[in-house]
Amino acid sequence: MASSTATRDLDAVVIGAGFAGLYMNYRLRETLGMTTQVYEAGDGVGGTWYWNRYPGARCDSESYMYCFSFDEQLMQEWEWSGKYPEQPEILRYLNHVADRFDLRRNIQFNTRVTAAHFDERGNRWEIETDQGDRVTAKFLVTAIGCLSSGQIPDIPGRDAFRGESYHTGAWPHDGVDFTGKRVGVIGTGSSGVQSIPVIAKQAQHLHVFQRTAQYTIPARHGTVDKAFLDEVKKDYDAIYEKARWSTGGLPYAPVERSALAVSDEERLRVYEDAWQQGGFKFLFASFFDIGIDRRANDTASEFIRSKIREIVKDPEVAEKLVPVDHPFASKRPLIDTNYFDTYNRDNVTLVDIRHAPIQEITPTGIRTEDGHYELDIIVFATGFDAMTGTFNRIDIQGRDGARLRDKWAGGPLTYLGLASAGFPNLFMITGPGSPSVLSNMPVSIEQHVEWVSGAIEHLRSQGLDVMEAEERAEQEWVAHVNEVAEQTMFMLADSWYLGANIPGKPRVFMPYPGGVGAYREKCNEVTEAGYEGFTLRGAEVPVTG
Repeated sequence: MASSTATRDLDAVVIGAGFAGLYMNYRLRETLGMTTQVYEAGDGVGGTWYWNRYPGARCDSESYMYCFSFDEQLMQEWEWSGKYPEQPEILRYLNHVADRFDLRRNIQFNTRVTAAHFDERGNRWEIETDQGDRVTAKFLVTAIGCLSSGQIPDIPGRDAFRGESYHTGAWPHDGVDFTGKRVGVIGTGSSGVQSIPVIAKQAQHLHVFQRTAQYTIPARHGTVDKAFLDEVKKDYDAIYEKARWSTGGLPYAPVERSALAVSDEERLRVYEDAWQQGGFKFLFASFFDIGIDRRANDTASEFIRSKIREIVKDPEVAEKLVPVDHPFASKRPLIDTNYFDTYNRDNVTLVDIRHAPIQEITPTGIRTEDGHYELDIIVFATGFDAMTGTFNRIDIQGRDGARLRDKWAGGPLTYLGLASAGFPNLFMITGPGSPSVLSNMPVSIEQHVEWVSGAIEHLRSQGLDVMEAEERAEQEWVAHVNEVAEQTMFMLADSWYLGANIPGKPRVFMPYPGGVGAYREKCNEVTEAGYEGFTLRGAEVPVTG
């Protein structure tokens, strides 16, 4: 790791300044009094909400739960505008948090960490950046997000296009004007579903290139008023505590009824009520077994299909939009605002690229097996190299020079999604093997940050230097994650949860699907058992948890 600049010695380095990086910074600096440096690739805080500024970008967790809970006054003073916060509002919130707690003073912006090597002689991480920084730190914390490395398919002729092209995850900060333009959107995942209705209102004509039809539930964004949000603040502690022990990190009351144990009329009534409420309540407040029993899931899937056929006026277009190759919620559950209605517009054309694939991008548009589409702008709503992509872009080397990307070549290996054997004092916030993307992220982020803070505090109080996951514990945890996943709908679709959107990426289920509450309980058990599954050691003597 050659460098011409002087080396600074720190207690901790944090990579990223989104929700996870901001809170980790606060805990390390203010709670533990550690010298901490945060590196952030953007020129401001925000993480995913700094980069994802595409039209219609909005969170799919309700606003009153998509925030920090560690400071009661912060929770009381911030005013959300509605049910689901849009990207500009979330970014304003995170900037407010950064200002309120003076978090910027040890964040270095416009800086990417390029390498992090563990020095076994000094039990320290040696870290370099693309700006020539060289620092050492006792602890290295990755707060890099699960969906941070954009993925654009390697379509022939991609660089030949003479118009404008954008990826939804790296949107220009001054926006894009679609007025009078012929626009093509490739992809109908979350960012596609959110952006397509907005772009359609501006564009002269919009072509949507769809490979996979999606189940998506209406958001019903307008159904929450200030009076409701004011009531929430009176009971915030209890609401958040319920979320911490829930399945998805949301305070919805668990349901015990089975979709297979009620009459057809009652089942339809429940689904219709959940559909009208909108959002994740359709998944969490209808029937408990639609995520684990294919027969129960079929009833939910068919209900959504019937809604698509009801909304979309052209029967031929409707059938193209009806998902038939995977169960509901086997891919990321989507929430929309007027998505299916958009296909009733005269200026919107659905292009089915499953049956007529894209052959090439030409200088003037996109050619499929069925024809050529003249375009002025192409939007790649093609997702991310999820969970592991950003890790693989950093040269992370642990003991004996072992590279993390090599260790994870067959799929990510972690203990609790927090640490990986062979990489001492490296902690991952919402890493692979934790609930992360299957949960309301702030709840999972806070739990991880507080667990990591507690672990570091324990090491200091015991006069210990190093904490490392044990291989046995790691192997057992990875097996457990996959065992739980096999009991769900998740294994019945090719999704980014399994890395299926990246050519050549191993097909391994990456997040933990057992629920936020069950995961929290396991982490607490590990702590109470003296950090069972970790080896703790000082300069000389290891202590096995």
